[in-house]
Amino acid sequence: MTLSATRSGGRAGRPRVEGRRSNLAPSEEILESAARLFVNEGFAATSTRDIAEAVGIRQASLYYHFKGKDGILDELLQMSVRPSLDKVEKIEAECPAEVPEAALYLLALVDVRTLARAPHNIAKLYRMPDVTNSEVYQFQPMLQELTRAYGRLGAQIASPPVAATISAKQLGRILIEQVETVIRSRSDGDNVGHAEAHAIAAGCLRVCGVPQDRIDRAEAAASDLMADLVGERSTP
Repeated sequence: MTLSATRSGGRAGRPRVEGRRSNLAPSEEILESAARLFVNEGFAATSTRDIAEAVGIRQASLYYHFKGKDGILDELLQMSVRPSLDKVEKIEAECPAEVPEAALYLLALVDVRTLARAPHNIAKLYRMPDVTNSEVYQFQPMLQELTRAYGRLGAQIASPPVAATISAKQLGRILIEQVETVIRSRSDGDNVGHAEAHAIAAGCLRVCGVPQDRIDRAEAAASDLMADLVGERSTP
């Protein structure tokens, strides 16, 4: 995954303390090092000085690319949501009307891929106390929008008993939590590959009360569309 940054200014950073440590752009190096430090050391325990030293730049140079530690965190967390959210409109537009279940199945596949590729499993941070109390300006609205998409797609295919039991809002929360098992799997060192992605997507449809024959049709339709969405077969 390419690390992209929301910069606080367009100026080039000051000279480095040391030589280049990678072929990444300075902003991408900052994100890469921050992701590793936040996950391994904790967000509160990591300072901008720690991040700068890990990259090999002066602390002041970091502020040429980001406004501060909260801005770095916000950008990293967006990377665990943005690739999935950006594809919701296309998923809804291109999934075949005769297989409405394919839209939710495909969103789950895309989202598993996003979480499986998030640098250093950074998505695990957003439920930690020292992160929930921080200012993540764009991430929370994006996560809420993605949750609503899950609820909307789930409600469209929910069986009558499911629809009578829970609201679309509640269903969205349940479905996104199903997909977020990827975060726990990565933390435990488990593989999240093709089979696991499809198992999670099928599980989302089962939560909605979709019968197996419809799940099988959704899998076939979503697998074909997945290649067009991400330029490869449905492998995280």
